[in-house]
Amino acid sequence: MRTDTSSTLDAPGGAKTAPRGGSALQPVAAGVLAAIVGFASAFTVVLQGLAAAGATPAQAASGLLAVCIGQGLLAILLSWRSRMPISIAWSTPGAALLVATGVPDGGFAAAAGAFLVAGALVVAAGLWRPFGRLVTAIPTPLASAMLAGVLLDLCLAPARAVGAMPLLALPVVLVWALAWRFARLYAVPLAVVAALAMIGLTTAVPPEAFAHLWPQPVFVAPAFSTGAIIGIAVPLFIVTMASQNVPGLAVLNANGYRPPVGPLFVATGLTSGLAALIGGHAVNLSAITAALCASAEAHPDPARRWPAAVVAGAVYVVIGLFAGFAAAFIAASPPLLIQAVAGLALLGSLGGALSTALAREEERLPAVVTFVTTVSGLSLFGIGAAFWGLVAGGAMMALARLKL
Repeated sequence: MRTDTSSTLDAPGGAKTAPRGGSALQPVAAGVLAAIVGFASAFTVVLQGLAAAGATPAQAASGLLAVCIGQGLLAILLSWRSRMPISIAWSTPGAALLVATGVPDGGFAAAAGAFLVAGALVVAAGLWRPFGRLVTAIPTPLASAMLAGVLLDLCLAPARAVGAMPLLALPVVLVWALAWRFARLYAVPLAVVAALAMIGLTTAVPPEAFAHLWPQPVFVAPAFSTGAIIGIAVPLFIVTMASQNVPGLAVLNANGYRPPVGPLFVATGLTSGLAALIGGHAVNLSAITAALCASAEAHPDPARRWPAAVVAGAVYVVIGLFAGFAAAFIAASPPLLIQAVAGLALLGSLGGALSTALAREEERLPAVVTFVTTVSGLSLFGIGAAFWGLVAGGAMMALARLKL
């Protein structure tokens, strides 16, 4: 059933909006831009994360295909049914989490099992309201500090790459910095273009990259282990909810849209579960490119912005068909240079996470404990540092609030 947008589209201040002109091409252009920026800004993070979790190049390509197709089709369906610009994206922080966590016991099959569990937790948050409220009750400073700890290592990669391969990495960083100054929206995509140019000049692309232009889904039989569930599934669920779904809803609300929350979580959780069977890690509400489709840049009339998210979804589906070539090309490239591009893409997320984590003085020390524990790489009982960071920070916050 389609949502009656006449009762859900309010301006941020609460007043009803009215059409103010605009072109039918605006939502099309906004949707194409959102998809291209979203893909170019983070596909290297996704491939790095899946590879770090034990995926072969073929499995990583299949996982990239899964999240591209999944998020594209889901954005088309949800936006068309609701007549609201519901933008869907892969979990970039979740992919960064995989880089920080590494290969779990049981290999990529165990990681795929963890992806399934994380998707099931998102579905549960949508179906059972008390559980959803419990998730959102996780202190924001701790969730942000854990996210910052997960992102830090990748964000150090640009500096490391400049030190290790200055002739390759320095031009990429300079392009990014200049674009950030003069055309901020295009900074990361231009850095990706610069990196691809440097790789093309110095690296021979393997023939198999051209042999797999057509997508080749690879089924991954999931395995389930306690270590992977606690060390990957739980942190993946938390960072996806805290850094993607909740901010994504905030972007929609700020632009006057009030979609029903439960069905959105159920839809993204189910799609994530299906994607996990062919290597995808998670899809969720978009928290970054969503503004391109939900704001006045897409159309002056809020009721005519939803096609932007539909167009973005369609472009993601098309781009996903070339996931095999992207994965083969990246696999042949210097890993540190690819990590550097991913790190540049995540610098803004790192800054935002640190700012939120350290904003309140009374919660600062528990947040720092969460951050340093996550960064430490601590692993106990096969469970990764991200989970223990939350445990340590939560214990410190509980101790601070203990009344004697």
